[in-house]
Amino acid sequence: MKAITPNSDRKLISRRELISTLSASAAWAALPTFRSTAADKDSLPMQFYKSLSEEQHVKICLPVDHASRQFVSNWWYVCPEQRLHTFYNKDQQDLVKQIFESMHHPEHRKKMNWQVQKDLMGEIKNTPSVGFFGTPDDKNFEFIYTGHHVTRRCNAHTDKGMGFGGAPIFYGNFAKSFKESKDHEGNPFWYQGLIFNEFVSALDGKQQGKVLVERRPRSEKEETVIEKHKTDLPGLSCADLSKDQQAKLLETMRRMLVCFRPDDVNATMKTIEDKKLIDQLFVSCYGGRYDIGNDKVWDTWQIEGPDMVWYFRGVPHIHAYFHLAA
Repeated sequence: MKAITPNSDRKLISRRELISTLSASAAWAALPTFRSTAADKDSLPMQFYKSLSEEQHVKICLPVDHASRQFVSNWWYVCPEQRLHTFYNKDQQDLVKQIFESMHHPEHRKKMNWQVQKDLMGEIKNTPSVGFFGTPDDKNFEFIYTGHHVTRRCNAHTDKGMGFGGAPIFYGNFAKSFKESKDHEGNPFWYQGLIFNEFVSALDGKQQGKVLVERRPRSEKEETVIEKHKTDLPGLSCADLSKDQQAKLLETMRRMLVCFRPDDVNATMKTIEDKKLIDQLFVSCYGGRYDIGNDKVWDTWQIEGPDMVWYFRGVPHIHAYFHLAA
């Protein structure tokens, strides 16, 4: 793809230059890490937005209600022809990396960078793609970051987390092999599976029987994977939990979300609590071929209701979808 001419005199990294000097993963790792922007008036996403050339703006700034805003997949690109290492100058690439890091808890940023780097699989063609929905005139002006095993979103007006804007996010990885073992060695998201299993283990025998369902988990077809259902929800109704158990489930969800920045976690949990969604949720997990090693440490589970879907698929490796209505 022919490189554009940016507004500044900064030189774009060409495909040939990148391949000849750095591998795709090394190129990502070489970019500067997140730094505070307390002295800057604009948010990081707004700084990136203002840095765009006219051609960049036309290519990656989409209407506020564009169909892709509610789309998610385990591997997709919001602007497939415009990739980080071929369409942006070095300062812009730096800003995008800072934005991505800012959306995660400081203690998890290294792991999140590693996941993106690992899932490039050494191929420049797999580098992520970013974009905007709307303009600064829109209250819900959104920055989006997409690629292999990654979809992240944030309100572009601020560096303060406001939740995920009522649109789906995705996270996943296969760390050592496509078919992971029961312990998911090296996977940065298996900690969530362990926390979820702590909650299930604390239920009584009858409740655990209801949580484990014989039906298949939801399909990963792109048009249905984050579809919210009002009826025929599988598993244990959270309305039947004691108040202490409901509080434990809320704390479980908060702990599982810890890889994201605290403001986003707080905003998400506030929405769940303010809307009193706990009584509408169902918890389910899946045995048989969905339980690696048949060890009853559940690799695949769902927490879902009419306004929320959290689907964690651990077989053959981790894919996780989270979608909470705004």
